[in-house]
Amino acid sequence: MDFEPSYMALVDSGEIDERIEKLYASLEKCEICPRKCGVNRLQGEMGYCKADANLVVSSAQPHFWEEAPLVGLGGSGTVFLSNCNLRCVYCQNSEISHGGEGVSMTPEQLADSMLYLQRVGCHNINLVTPTHYTPQLVRSIAIAARKGLRLPVVYNCSGYESVETLKLLDGIIDIYMPDMKYGDVESAKLYSDAPDYVEVSKDAVREMHAQVGDLVIEMDIAWHGLLIRHLLLPNERAGSLKVLEFIANEISKDSYVNIMFQYRPSYEAFEFKEISRPPFVEEYNVVLDMARGLGLHRGFPNL
Repeated sequence: MDFEPSYMALVDSGEIDERIEKLYASLEKCEICPRKCGVNRLQGEMGYCKADANLVVSSAQPHFWEEAPLVGLGGSGTVFLSNCNLRCVYCQNSEISHGGEGVSMTPEQLADSMLYLQRVGCHNINLVTPTHYTPQLVRSIAIAARKGLRLPVVYNCSGYESVETLKLLDGIIDIYMPDMKYGDVESAKLYSDAPDYVEVSKDAVREMHAQVGDLVIEMDIAWHGLLIRHLLLPNERAGSLKVLEFIANEISKDSYVNIMFQYRPSYEAFEFKEISRPPFVEEYNVVLDMARGLGLHRGFPNL
């Protein structure tokens, strides 16, 4: 399949450089994410995410445990970013997301890592927890594209995104892969310290879908579009029905939805009795039946 990533048009026209300038300007009084901390990250100040202007990367390597359309035979070229704008009590990568473990990299160095992932046969560049580093990542993409990068870019995020920032990513990101963690406001507040998560994530996913549409898969590989993840929590604590109703009724019944059954209590989850165990198979089957009943049909049945 002949494929040219979305960002090439903006690279060729030079518009991507204007986007980078606008994104970096947002760091002066940071409003990159919905928390809008207002700190000057360009001067070394840190907001809620504990990141300044320096890009910190935990790892960049082929990954074979993502969704099948991302992995193929060559793997997904995952770039795990350090720090996060959420504080999920059950985070499985707390050392990276909360503790900031990783190494400082320049956009030029990360661009070279992206080119390495392309050379070893990965099918995409998968930016994991990218939100707070959006300006630096777009700069890396531009540098890599001018050196020959031609892989689709995956924006693999928590769903807690600023629509204003997403608009600056229009035409740069090929595949959006947001979590929709919660349909319940109280759970979002209690487990992720984000009482506005439900409405923020809905607005973000609407914008993502408007930009890229439903997921396009050719020859078993995803090239463009929206892929939504929803992690099942025990005791209905994720508000799964409300999440699925939103996707089916307000996004698209053709949405590719990964309903994940991998929750295991970790980090601080044992302090919350209702999420201190894995979900039961019966709970998972109920959520799958909900999805099918709403007309959703892509993604989850193949797990």
